[in-house]
Amino acid sequence: MLPDRFAVLSDIHGNPPALQAVLADLHGRGVRHAVNLGDILSGPLWPAETADLLMGLNLPTIAGNHERQLLACQSKPGGPSDQYAFDQTSPLQRAWLASLPGALRLGDVQLTHGSPHSDLQYLLDDIVAANLVPANHETVAQRLGQTSATLVLCGHSHMPRLLQLPDGPLVLNPGSVGLPAYDDSDGGYHRVQTGAPHASYAIAERVAGGWQVQLLRIAYDWQQAAQRAADNGRPDWAAWLQSGMAA
Repeated sequence: MLPDRFAVLSDIHGNPPALQAVLADLHGRGVRHAVNLGDILSGPLWPAETADLLMGLNLPTIAGNHERQLLACQSKPGGPSDQYAFDQTSPLQRAWLASLPGALRLGDVQLTHGSPHSDLQYLLDDIVAANLVPANHETVAQRLGQTSATLVLCGHSHMPRLLQLPDGPLVLNPGSVGLPAYDDSDGGYHRVQTGAPHASYAIAERVAGGWQVQLLRIAYDWQQAAQRAADNGRPDWAAWLQSGMAA
């Protein structure tokens, strides 16, 4: 079971400077518990250091699509972000990833990375003209399916979103701790742009009549992260990390 107030982290993507800034912020707000919605290590930054930090914290954590893709590098070469993270991590760290469930139910709180049906499906977003836009209530309800949860937590899109389904749960995407923009071809080419380089996370609190949510954007040394990406041959990541834009 979760306490009545906790932090929601997602899409860290091997960025410990961003993660440490988020952890410092939530602790400063008196939050002592957090959950992690996956896409933890993949990217050209610091996957091993991120794994060590999170393994020590032992947060309730689910796997995202990049955990699956990273682990598949054991049998065949993967994309550059997954392959780099695979090559930089230890067998013990990858065993930790392999132990993570694809979803969790903690009391009346449901954790999923994408949608309950696919870790690659955006739950709260649609692709329109190569950009992400908020999905409507009917689309989200269809993707979510039947649930008795009062709060559904999702990640994957990196876009902070909040949607209250009529006669249904509140659905929350906290945004990405570690990567504020990217482009992708899954589902058709599209750009994801939060517009600022800050780390994103959320705080959820149970209150009379439902849930109260803070969507937070935290400053950190994103120039350090961008330089790390550039040094590892990823100017695309460097630009995304510096600007929050995917031009």
